[in-house]
Amino acid sequence: MSVGETTDVRVTRFPGGIADADRLATEEPLEIRVDGEPFVVTMRTPGHDAELAAGFCLTEGLIDHPDELERAEPCTLSDYGNVVNVTLAGQAAVRWPAQCNAARRELYLSSSCGLCGTRTIDRIHRRIPDLAGGFVMGPDVLVELPRLLAEAQGVFAVTGGLHAAALFHADARVRLVREDVGRHNAVDKVVGALLLSGQLPAGPGVLLVSGRASFELVQKAGRAGIGFLAAVGAPSSLAADAARRFGMTLVGFLRGGRFNVYTGGERVAECSRASISSA
Repeated sequence: MSVGETTDVRVTRFPGGIADADRLATEEPLEIRVDGEPFVVTMRTPGHDAELAAGFCLTEGLIDHPDELERAEPCTLSDYGNVVNVTLAGQAAVRWPAQCNAARRELYLSSSCGLCGTRTIDRIHRRIPDLAGGFVMGPDVLVELPRLLAEAQGVFAVTGGLHAAALFHADARVRLVREDVGRHNAVDKVVGALLLSGQLPAGPGVLLVSGRASFELVQKAGRAGIGFLAAVGAPSSLAADAARRFGMTLVGFLRGGRFNVYTGGERVAECSRASISSA
């Protein structure tokens, strides 16, 4: 039985071969339509669908500013429960007809992989706003973020099967948490929540993601004006290159009281900028 973000199933547990109940993270397709026309389908965990669609539109370049999104709303018809329609406004609506075919060629989504296209760092860099600086986070505070994220993951605590993205204030207070079966979706939900509530650009703070830091996640954080991205796993080489070009702080392997700073050491107290630049 599926109940929103979780689905009840029967399992046999070993050792012992004991029949028992379990709960899994729900995964279902979501179709995002733009001005009523089908655009892309992504696998996601149901919930915060309008935020996911809105965040996707910003982080993937369909819109550049919040005022270019008129609305993002789920279809209310019973036959289309997994559909969100996005209505563009302003220059985004003007650009869309010419942009649509090219965008469709570039976007191939699943719950584990975001953008798989041919856009270069240089092209994306031109659409990254100035990233928030003026704050420094101490190592003793930074290492506490994974624990705070885990405490805020309600569905993961039940299922053990979801990624999460959490936006923290510069003083490590939790600002926003979203969960999903896909890392990219979780980030898009955070960005979409900020967009729909008029809180973009995001300002000073840290975005922490479960799993690794890919180029796509650096891109999404940058599009939202987030200047500090941390991951519990490893970053890719392209992610580090992009973060450096964008002026973003990128931290990886943030777990067990340790972490590595790959770029933007000026936002981490006690971090030697010389050692970063010579790496």
